[in-house]
Amino acid sequence: MTGRYEEPDNRQEAHWQQPGASAQQAEPVVRPADPGASGPFPVDSSGPQPIPMDGQQAPQPMYVDPANSGPYPVGGGRSGPHPVAGGASGPYPVDPANSGPYFVDPTGSGPQRVQQPAYPPGYPPGVPVGTPPGGMPAQGPPRAPQGPGPQQDLSSAQLIKQVKRPPQSGWRRAIYVASGRTINLGESRDDLHRRELITRVNQPLHGCYKIAMLSLKGGVGKTTTTTTLGSTFSSLRGDRVIAVDANPDRGTLAQKIPLETTATVRHLLRDASRVRRYSDIRAYTSQGPSRLEVLASEQDPAVSEAFSEQDYRRTVELLEHFYNIVLTDCGTGLMHSAMKGVLELADSLVIVSSGSVDGARSASATLDWLDAHGYRDLVSRSVAVINSVRPRSGKVDLDKLGQHFAARCRAVCRIPFDPHLEEGAEIELDRLAPATRLALLELAATVADDFPHASARSRNQ
Repeated sequence: MTGRYEEPDNRQEAHWQQPGASAQQAEPVVRPADPGASGPFPVDSSGPQPIPMDGQQAPQPMYVDPANSGPYPVGGGRSGPHPVAGGASGPYPVDPANSGPYFVDPTGSGPQRVQQPAYPPGYPPGVPVGTPPGGMPAQGPPRAPQGPGPQQDLSSAQLIKQVKRPPQSGWRRAIYVASGRTINLGESRDDLHRRELITRVNQPLHGCYKIAMLSLKGGVGKTTTTTTLGSTFSSLRGDRVIAVDANPDRGTLAQKIPLETTATVRHLLRDASRVRRYSDIRAYTSQGPSRLEVLASEQDPAVSEAFSEQDYRRTVELLEHFYNIVLTDCGTGLMHSAMKGVLELADSLVIVSSGSVDGARSASATLDWLDAHGYRDLVSRSVAVINSVRPRSGKVDLDKLGQHFAARCRAVCRIPFDPHLEEGAEIELDRLAPATRLALLELAATVADDFPHASARSRNQ
């Protein structure tokens, strides 16, 4: 009598049902497979027999273990059901003794080892490559983490097409303008040098930087150098710059820019308790076209002598809250009352000399006095200026004069003679000769080179 094999609902038992028996009387029976053959078998009284399927034998029956959620083979001379590698469904159980995936040979010779291809670098071990029939889906090697793609780079250098800067001077500028700004030959060497100087002038500055302008000899252009240097800073930098007239002998600094107020440093000190904001202090200063502000000195010589060291310290303490650069136009005497305060508060010095022998000797004597009175460090970071140098300076060797100051100071700059500065009236940078403008730009850049060092010195104090 012949029955049929069933595997209902993926349960672990196979049910043997005799004809005429009810479902309640059926006993679950597990029939082992014939060791000599593999595949599904009918069960009858004479024992399991293979069932031909289209001239071939069917694959070995698989049970599903609910606890392990994987298909299992039955019999075939195996030691028991083994899960399929990777937990996937398919006729490839793993033999623990041979540690490799197997398939069932329809010819009845038993399970055979599957020939695995070589694993590519980074491929997970133990997972067969490819997708064999009825087997696991192929898994590729792990993908390396990708960095931000080009679509995430939104910098201006990537998005904006880089073009040459237009020329600012010379024949290149003439061609650029004559062609209707269509022929751009780029900047000349002088333009590149000028732009590099402007970058140095605009170096970051933390706090207030104080510059003292000194000279023992009058008439060498100290006040003019103060105005032009301050105007260069204020015209290029975005912060506030002010020049203070500390000359006790009726200084002329206020005459170098248009006069906006008659107030002096004495009035500012008198009303210091009422100064709370920049607009309050602006009422005591005059401002030129370059945005340089000037705080005038007292014009009455009898009163100006009262401008003491304490008064200067109070003035600077008030100004440093509203200005980033303070230039002090000192008098010709190094022994007057305010000079000690000027030197002790200064971050750097600018020693002004003329191109004559007596002017050079006076400037050198200034350095000697500073060295003798404990200001050697201040001298070492000072800048010497040879002012109003004419094209034909007579028999004075300016190169040797520059070497003398270079051995004692941080740097030496030359300011050429300029007819506009010789007038002695209000100074406008636009009216200066190109060579004078460039020399002042080099002076400002040289002074600004000490800005980072000044910040470091203030942190170490």
